[in-house]
Amino acid sequence: MYNILTLNKIAKCGTDILGDNYSVSDSCDTPDAVLVRSASMHDTELPESLLAIARAGAGVNNIPIADCAAKGIVVFNSPGANANAVKELVIAGLLLSSRRIVAGIEWAKTLKGNGDQVGKLVEKGKSNFAGPEITGKTLGIIGLGAIGIKVANAAAALGMKVVGCDPYLSEANKAKLSDCTVVDSNDEVYAVADYITVHVPLNDGTRALINSNTIAKMKDGVRILNYSRDGLVDSADIIEALKSGKISAYVTDFATDDILGEEGVIALPHLGASTPESEDNCAIMAANEVKDYLENGNIVNSVNLPALSKTRAGGTRVCVIAKADVDVEAIKSAAGSDDAESATKGDYTYVIIDNAANADIAVDGVIRVRSI
Repeated sequence: MYNILTLNKIAKCGTDILGDNYSVSDSCDTPDAVLVRSASMHDTELPESLLAIARAGAGVNNIPIADCAAKGIVVFNSPGANANAVKELVIAGLLLSSRRIVAGIEWAKTLKGNGDQVGKLVEKGKSNFAGPEITGKTLGIIGLGAIGIKVANAAAALGMKVVGCDPYLSEANKAKLSDCTVVDSNDEVYAVADYITVHVPLNDGTRALINSNTIAKMKDGVRILNYSRDGLVDSADIIEALKSGKISAYVTDFATDDILGEEGVIALPHLGASTPESEDNCAIMAANEVKDYLENGNIVNSVNLPALSKTRAGGTRVCVIAKADVDVEAIKSAAGSDDAESATKGDYTYVIIDNAANADIAVDGVIRVRSI
């Protein structure tokens, strides 16, 4: 029996996948795995029993990834499971940023009580909320992953010119783009885009990616959208650029105190993945990742350990998490089997051994050994 701890409500269609050999609850002292959405785990004690954490979503900033890797805990995410939901909200953001829809709605509410005069007042005041169409304009996309690709194709279908940059764009993903000019640098995007949307993870290389220096490289009147992470944008620089007119509008899915109420800001309450379809997709993917790892030792979509899957060949399967420079041949010898595969990612190596005669792997650099 495997114990699964849920730190948020996880869609039933996901937990149902786990079956009768699993106990799923929101209270467990010795979990084998954790299913989590947005709950922060940075102050959470990681018990010795914990083998895996699966994030029902793409971002993993709420999980102590490095600490988990050092303890031999695999961290999974659910890339692409919420991509369509975010794409739809980005398209909505493009329209909201252009047509002054939000401001117009709020102004219309103030006309309540004017009776038959409302129509005349509307006609008199509507010019204050005019805005450009998106057709024929250029959308710049920073990051062409699962979401960025969907946004690019949807924008192109709406008649926009699309230019994007992603230094990690694979040939397989590039082939998914229907009509997007891929350039080599973000600066090339900044120079031509009427709208810019950011779809990259938050790390030391992307923190405050949008700041006064990069804004200065953009076209006057640019509209910026951020549905990825709050820290990708320097809020103070955005507000200053809005006041000067350099930026016409800033749409973000991250409502923070410093930007709320600022002229030109449309702040949403983190609605990107808030659809029943997205929650179901993420839960299903996360549950499948955990199930395959606990039962077979296979790793798919891990953010801290190597991807490695091996068809079961019979006998005892031994799974070893180790430092990157570990002697894999010594591990195989200790296990008493050559029926093994290994993979390395960053500082860590993962080894799966079938038909193992021994699970006592006393080799330098080994972090965790599990027998299935």
